[in-house]
Amino acid sequence: MKQLPLSGTFTALVTPFTPDGEAVDFEALDALVEAQIAGGVSGLVPCGTTGESPTLTEAEASAVIQRVVEKARGRVPVLAGTGSFSTKKTIATSRAALAAGADGVMVVMPYYSRPSQDGLREHLLAVARAVSGPIVLYNVPGRTSVDLSAETTERICAAAPNVVGIKDATGNVLRCQELVRRLGDRLTVLCGDDALTLAMMALGAQGVISVTSNVLPREVSAVTRRFLEGDLAGARAAHLSLLELHGLMFVEPNPAPAKVALAAMGRMSPAVRLPLSPASEATRQQIGEALRRLEAGRGAS
Repeated sequence: MKQLPLSGTFTALVTPFTPDGEAVDFEALDALVEAQIAGGVSGLVPCGTTGESPTLTEAEASAVIQRVVEKARGRVPVLAGTGSFSTKKTIATSRAALAAGADGVMVVMPYYSRPSQDGLREHLLAVARAVSGPIVLYNVPGRTSVDLSAETTERICAAAPNVVGIKDATGNVLRCQELVRRLGDRLTVLCGDDALTLAMMALGAQGVISVTSNVLPREVSAVTRRFLEGDLAGARAAHLSLLELHGLMFVEPNPAPAKVALAAMGRMSPAVRLPLSPASEATRQQIGEALRRLEAGRGAS
């Protein structure tokens, strides 16, 4: 099985669209990938929640994953978002992503149908048996309305060697420490909430799958890198400087605020697809002011 390094900052990539939202802007996607790698991120996650995966057609999602793999050129691992509410569809998209060269797949818990813990376990074991590559589980109860328990996670890991990590977006550091207590080095925990990165790493998480790093890859990467190097004071200072922006990335539904920030930097259109709506003018102003303060702070230091 292909090895998948899981530490540091992985960026949950936005999917750039043309201004009318009708097509993927692949030139902007190429530039985003290059900016992320130049900014020192440890990995790239296309077609996750931040990539607006529910509104991508199957052909678009496949093309985005393949394009990211091609542009990354093996410089950093690519962890493709392939999960859905359908077990058969998740298996098919996971196989396709791995065939396209992704280094692993990220499988979100099945949403809408709200399966039991037994259903979640059987769903994930079916996927794990059907695909040959590394799998990172994605637990985000606020979006899926189901919460993969620590006990169920432990049972999955006992039966599926290719389940190697979990993106914990429960918003609860107690869950992180319970996963680490139960599974130790067997399962790599990655923070799924930017504002909790440092707290979760203090409890054993190895990094973050970040939204904010779309905008500031170097700054977000500095937090995880400094912590992993043992520079707790430096990591703390870097993390606290980003807290305002972390909050603003979610003041309206993700990824509209991130796209506004990237648009302000001239990187892409701020367009999102319905049912999401573009970020409000008030949010645009808040993000612009936060970015200016961060820039001024860098200049002062």
